Amino acid sequence: MSLAEAAQITDDDREALHWAVRSLEQPSLAGRLTSLVGKPVELIGAALPAAAAKAIASATSKGLEAALKVALRTLPASPSSGSSSVMLHRALATAAGAAGGTFGLAALPVELPMSTAIMLRSIADIARSEGEDLKDPATALACVEVFALGGRAGSTDASESGYFATRTVLAKTVSEAARFIAERGVVGEGAPVLLKFVTQVAARFGVVVSQKVAAQALPIVGALGGAAVNYAFIEHFQEIARGHFTVRRLERLFGKDAIRAEYDVIAARERILS
Repeated sequence: MSLAEAAQITDDDREALHWAVRSLEQPSLAGRLTSLVGKPVELIGAALPAAAAKAIASATSKGLEAALKVALRTLPASPSSGSSSVMLHRALATAAGAAGGTFGLAALPVELPMSTAIMLRSIADIARSEGEDLKDPATALACVEVFALGGRAGSTDASESGYFATRTVLAKTVSEAARFIAERGVVGEGAPVLLKFVTQVAARFGVVVSQKVAAQALPIVGALGGAAVNYAFIEHFQEIARGHFTVRRLERLFGKDAIRAEYDVIAARERILS
């Protein structure tokens, strides 16, 4: 059954899916950062020295481990969602980014976990606004999953790097992790299945972290530019989160198969038009 055949589909829901496809299939952080600093950050990020790449990998894993703890322990107590909350989280992440611009790579072990936790709170607010239950372990994991969806590898093949392809890669681990948490609670954050989940997300999240670090490391950036980079960073993941949880909301309403079929049609049309 296609989305057009589903009962009670509204124009607003159909437009929301179109917006979600555009956001999820064309992640724009690299383009935003390139416009901001005037240099192709994808190339700069790929040319970072080995020591920087190692520091980024370590900070990325620690940031995601911190985000997972926030997701599993405190998300149900998050403040109510709304535009004011979105802007507050952007402001907090922007302030953290100023330190990254001033102190560069040395600040990353502190700045990235802080920024990631702030972004996770914002992602959770967006999830709740789309009808998600933050007390559900699967929802908490879906919030952390956003960092993988917004940081996919640079493959041009949609079958390898598209939104549903990434969800499929993570699906088994997410399911196993949610079941583990439901059965044992959050006492086992160091459990192999949760560490596997963090590792899978980190492999994708690290791509955009490298781009962010490369942009902040440019001599022309500094504190002010570092703040602007982090503003773009959190705005990017807020848009990915809105798209992700819009798709999940529509799946609950109309079924996964119908939404996937319509999503693929829209995505194919967008690729032709672009």
